[in-house]
Amino acid sequence: MLCFSLSFPATDFALEGFGPWSTTGIRGVIAALIAGVALLATRAPLPDRADWPALSVVAIGCGIGFPLLTTLALQTSTSAHSAVVIGALPMATAMISAIRTGRREPTAFWAAAGLGGITIIAFTLLQNNGALTIADLYLFAALILCAAGYAEGGRLSAHMPGWRVIAWGVVLAAPVNLAVAAWALPHESVHLTGKALVGMAYIAAISQFGGFVVWYRGMGLIGVAKASQIQLAQPLLTVAWSVILLGEDVSPAVPITAIIVLACIVVTQRVKR
Repeated sequence: MLCFSLSFPATDFALEGFGPWSTTGIRGVIAALIAGVALLATRAPLPDRADWPALSVVAIGCGIGFPLLTTLALQTSTSAHSAVVIGALPMATAMISAIRTGRREPTAFWAAAGLGGITIIAFTLLQNNGALTIADLYLFAALILCAAGYAEGGRLSAHMPGWRVIAWGVVLAAPVNLAVAAWALPHESVHLTGKALVGMAYIAAISQFGGFVVWYRGMGLIGVAKASQIQLAQPLLTVAWSVILLGEDVSPAVPITAIIVLACIVVTQRVKR
């Protein structure tokens, strides 16, 4: 949770030296190299043929879509604002998982999920004088894609070590990210500042791979239910990092919305259990 909470501020750092498409492509390629070395070092077997469609969803959602869309959003949106919108990720993941598995959830689950979604939409409209910005559309799309990747990744983790799921996901996404980087670098300006390099290193090694390794390991030790409760603090922690590291001004609506959404997520998690 701590690793992921720094992702948006680190992306802001990277954007000081790289363009959005370059940032996405380079981080994906570096993450794939690290994941590939880990898979080779542990002599990980190839996934079963039946697992490749789900791994493709992980690759598209977590290895390509979420990094690209959130990076594009952060060009005009603040890190704190983005953290509140993406804070609904655990709830969106639970909803997609319920739809994907066909499991019937109690009315309270859908009521809490619906209230959380309405709160996020109201927050974005309030922040932008009643209109959705292109950054908000990017964030909503990123939320859906990442939730789908999480849901499929969680399903695969039932019979495959969790770190291998994300490792194969970023390796599968590598050709696309390599093509994006090759196209973007000649077309976007690059300024290799220390802050940009630190940000790039973080989002590639930690946000896109290393954070998943410790996250899945933690879930294996304490269980998904307890781990999900720990994740509830992530949006508020990202808001704090945004103020400390980026000097962003945070309106009262940001923490209030985050708390309401977190309360809705708590309800969905408890009802599911």
